[in-house]
Amino acid sequence: MTAHPATRFVLIEPSHAGNVGAAARAMKVMGFDDLVLVAPRWPNVLARSEAIERASGAGDVLARARVVPTLDEALTGMTHLCATVMTPRDFGPPTRSPREHFGLLLKKDLPDRLQPWPHGVAFLFGCERFGMSNADVYRCHAALSIPTAPGYGSLNLAAAVQLIAYEWRQALGGFAVAHSGTAGQGSAQLADAFQIAAMLEHWRQALQAIGFLDPAAPKKLMPRLAQLFNRAHLRPEEVHILRGIAKAMLDTKA
Repeated sequence: MTAHPATRFVLIEPSHAGNVGAAARAMKVMGFDDLVLVAPRWPNVLARSEAIERASGAGDVLARARVVPTLDEALTGMTHLCATVMTPRDFGPPTRSPREHFGLLLKKDLPDRLQPWPHGVAFLFGCERFGMSNADVYRCHAALSIPTAPGYGSLNLAAAVQLIAYEWRQALGGFAVAHSGTAGQGSAQLADAFQIAAMLEHWRQALQAIGFLDPAAPKKLMPRLAQLFNRAHLRPEEVHILRGIAKAMLDTKA
């Protein structure tokens, strides 16, 4: 299997220290840590309180980030450059959504692959007020345009970094999601048949006591409840809760 390309996020002339910190945080949650700033407004931006506060746990990304005076120095080792734009540039590189472009870039078996497998991919973001210059866009292999609502496509710098980082991580394979209530459930002990049967008998008595179950005409209520509880894959502590409810119903009628 081919190794993932090296990934770098390049912020060109960022003017707000808070955005730099938030961009570092956006990168870290997607597993990236190579951040380069080109001629930022504040030379000490990486040490400013706003950047550190907005990084919120991504201080290690800030600590290893680099500040360079020119874009050329920021792109050393990168073989595929992606500009981020709101609108296509005349005579510029092809404009695609991130998802479309990443699919073309990484599918090696396509006959119309964009280029040889990239060794290093750089994502370039322009300054907050003016975005990327035409000259910087023209040197890129692709212009990424994030699909937004018609008439308003203005994204905060850190938000744009987050979206690109997410789409790129997904294209590289993504991270597993721990679903609420299921983490570790595969190895959790389930209630056994004896516990389920005892619980159902407890419920039969309680439902009969409150008049919900007619013992003379029970129909299929208890078999249906048995199937419902089987589908629930109850654990012992859940059986205890259900038996507690049945007990409360019986106590009420006592």
